[in-house]
Amino acid sequence: MTPYTLLKEVYSLDTLDTRLTTSSKTPAKEANDISAKTAGKDGRAGTDIPPGASPSKYNTLEFYVYALVFVVCVPLMYKAVWDVSQPSSKHFSEYKDLLSDGWLFGRKVDNSDGQYAGFRDNVPYLAILLVVHPLLRRIYESLFTPAPPSENGHTTVASSKLSAAQTHFTSRVNCDFISGLVFITALHGFSAIKVLTILYVNYCIALRVPRQSMPTVTWVVNIGILFANELAQGYRFSSLTESAAPFYAGAQDLGKFLDSWGGLIPRWEVLFNITILRLIAFNMDYYWSLSRDRAGSPLEKKQLDPSSLSERDRVSIPAPESTFTSFRTYLAYVLYPPLYLAGPILTFNDYVSQSTYKIASISARRTTLYGIRFLLTLFCMEFLLHTAYVVAISKSNPDWSTYSPFELSMLGYFNLHIVWLKLLIPWRFFRLWALVDGIDPVENVVRCMSDNYSALSFWRAWHRSYNRWIVRYVYIPLGGGAGSGTGKVRGILNMLAVFTFVALWHDINLQLLVWGWLIVIFVLPEVLATMAFPAKRWKNKPTTYRTICGIGAVFNIMMMMAANLVGFAVGLDGLKGLVQGMVGSTAGLLYTIVACTALFVGAQIMFEHREEEKRKGIFLKF
Repeated sequence: MTPYTLLKEVYSLDTLDTRLTTSSKTPAKEANDISAKTAGKDGRAGTDIPPGASPSKYNTLEFYVYALVFVVCVPLMYKAVWDVSQPSSKHFSEYKDLLSDGWLFGRKVDNSDGQYAGFRDNVPYLAILLVVHPLLRRIYESLFTPAPPSENGHTTVASSKLSAAQTHFTSRVNCDFISGLVFITALHGFSAIKVLTILYVNYCIALRVPRQSMPTVTWVVNIGILFANELAQGYRFSSLTESAAPFYAGAQDLGKFLDSWGGLIPRWEVLFNITILRLIAFNMDYYWSLSRDRAGSPLEKKQLDPSSLSERDRVSIPAPESTFTSFRTYLAYVLYPPLYLAGPILTFNDYVSQSTYKIASISARRTTLYGIRFLLTLFCMEFLLHTAYVVAISKSNPDWSTYSPFELSMLGYFNLHIVWLKLLIPWRFFRLWALVDGIDPVENVVRCMSDNYSALSFWRAWHRSYNRWIVRYVYIPLGGGAGSGTGKVRGILNMLAVFTFVALWHDINLQLLVWGWLIVIFVLPEVLATMAFPAKRWKNKPTTYRTICGIGAVFNIMMMMAANLVGFAVGLDGLKGLVQGMVGSTAGLLYTIVACTALFVGAQIMFEHREEEKRKGIFLKF
């Protein structure tokens, strides 16, 4: 294998997530065979083109021109942020105190983003966990898992297989239960009691509240917990004891003592949002399981092999009722260490299925390639933090008017790349940990930040497990967005409700609420344009249609960048400064025209990238 073929395999969709190369309806074992064949397939080889795909345009004059634009523009884009990140830059003194000692090229590192710094500074310890936790599981299973009964004259192959699966499930849940309790105790110290209390309250809602009221109570209580956690600042023991016994000094001293043992992450409430999603998923999965006809198993009705369920069946087919009523299984699911802090989000049904039968998509080779891809991404982030100090610049409250329009746009552009990477890297690390441990959750990020031209598609591929959670537990129950006329209006209102929840779930502040509403507003032009220019009417004019789509893509990209800069980077004031710098002068307007032309070229490359996937038989909706 040459370095090129290895790199090609590392960056294949199959390595990223087998769900991307096979249908969600395909049984696991068949999906594994299909993805193995797809992994090394060259879409441009041969003459067979699948229906819905177009011939390659790479070897055309148009795309030679696009390649030239890339060769010229991309280095210039990077040079703009490199220049303002030099010690010789006139702006350097404004943000140099935000930089830390680095390890690459003898340069400082921009570790000023608190969210990512918390992960970056603990990478060595997390790497130890990634090795030790799965190793301890294997030791536990070898010591405490009883051997399944051997086959005899009275035991069928099916019953023996079922017995082995149940033994595996029991062993795995016991290990997850123990490791989960140890993990949150180490993370949160005495505050683990608060976490367990909330988990117990949610469990009681699922099992004791009347079935018809359970969804409403689940949502009201869990959203209330989001607000209460924020307003009460994690329910500090000192505040609780002071309220309970205001005149007893000993109680207050006890509260302060308990607060002092807050574990590695004393502010547990900051990371609890992801746990809320699992609590709602457990309750709703249980609610829907009660709505099913318990007279017959869905597996028996559909004649499915439980050891080789498709991804859709693992999510939709209810887990056995005994798993829902087991508090130990519930805690094992909610506190599963690899996915506890940041996800990806796994539904309860899927967790039980994967804990019972080893999933076919996990292999040593694929996990190793995924790990290599993670390390390359981590190094990419380190390279950017050592050479492009865009986060420190934005945190120094700069005078945006002192930057040129090109510098302004590149500061915003690379700032978004840092935001993308700082979220991608933890998600990918924790998924890698889960894969090593034998669980295959959904890949959270599929496309590079610079490979998105559609707002709707972006949200399908970005934080994908959360998007799927939203669709399953919020959007579809609200009625979705299908239909015409009043159905379209309802769909837009549902989308507004969804993004309001998404914004409040991220953090309870006005800036993110504005971000959520901006997303909906910026999606509307794309929805209207799709209705005004349906693809089926332009089948005989594909080049014209591709040009129209490219113009729309430029507008979409500008809107998405604006919304995400408000939500996660420079805020409203920063965006205002960026916009004024870009359109407030003749030079700025001229640059904006050039930038839009470059974005149009980028959009055409994105279109062809997706056509390349179609030529491989891979049809994605993002």
